[in-house]
Amino acid sequence: MAINGREPIVFSGTASKHLGHVVCAELGLTDGNIDVRHFSDGEIRVKVNENVRGARCFVVQSTCTPVNERLMELLLLIDALKRASALEVNAVIPYFGYARADRKDEGRVALSAKLVANLIAKAGADRVITCDLHSAQIQGFFDIPVDHLYAAPVLVDYILKRGITDFTVVSPDVGNVKRARGYATRLNAPLAIIDKRRPEPNIAEVMNIIGEVKDKNVFIFDDMIDTAGTLVKAAEALKVRGARDIYACCTHPVFSGPARERLESSAIKEIIVTDSIPHDDGSFPKLKVVSIASLLAETIRRINTNESVSALF
Repeated sequence: MAINGREPIVFSGTASKHLGHVVCAELGLTDGNIDVRHFSDGEIRVKVNENVRGARCFVVQSTCTPVNERLMELLLLIDALKRASALEVNAVIPYFGYARADRKDEGRVALSAKLVANLIAKAGADRVITCDLHSAQIQGFFDIPVDHLYAAPVLVDYILKRGITDFTVVSPDVGNVKRARGYATRLNAPLAIIDKRRPEPNIAEVMNIIGEVKDKNVFIFDDMIDTAGTLVKAAEALKVRGARDIYACCTHPVFSGPARERLESSAIKEIIVTDSIPHDDGSFPKLKVVSIASLLAETIRRINTNESVSALF
């Protein structure tokens, strides 16, 4: 994998220490050595503790809670590597935060997704690698290459190994239909859609279910679970319509506010997520975490050897 006589170097931010370590193990590399500290007022100090001159570098860091701190750390890591004369700096962002404001749906609002894209590019990133963006069009906000990965192969593989039969794939809203249809196609299952109205942010009201779910096992697919209000209401509606076991699948387990309590007391039998955001599933019986480390490692390998990434999907 050496380029110009140097192996790629993978660094892990504090949000993705374990994931980055597993990625390095998959690639047969040693974890990149960095030091991240905080001044007493909360400012972040980043130092790269090894020579990166002429090396292709990858920084693995999700922008999860605390979002602002994780994002600032990512920007500083990119800047430090660029100033240390790295050949190339690739930002590997398994969970890309600030992605929900990607259009002006009302007057005088900020487009946070575009702003964060600008910040990452301005910090010096040469490429972004991310997984299951909240909206696919966010790729167009970047003026640098973006490799948009999908967790579908990992989640589908887990579901197929479970051996569950006679099930329907459900989209939790109309906007997620394309994603859910992709899962339904991979699983050779019918598709149902929940038509909902959202009167306020983080508040959803289920209106209707389009499709047949009676006496079916159900898999609800979404890109993220935040407060879980939408998901729990969807599960309640599906139970009323006669669904049997209900499974929720998402790439990014944000789990903010009362999410865990809501999910624990809900009609959902199992919540299947990836490790794009770190969580301890030992304290949450319903939670099943599957890893995207192999997917990220293979992507890094292909980028380093100039092979196709899209061929993975």
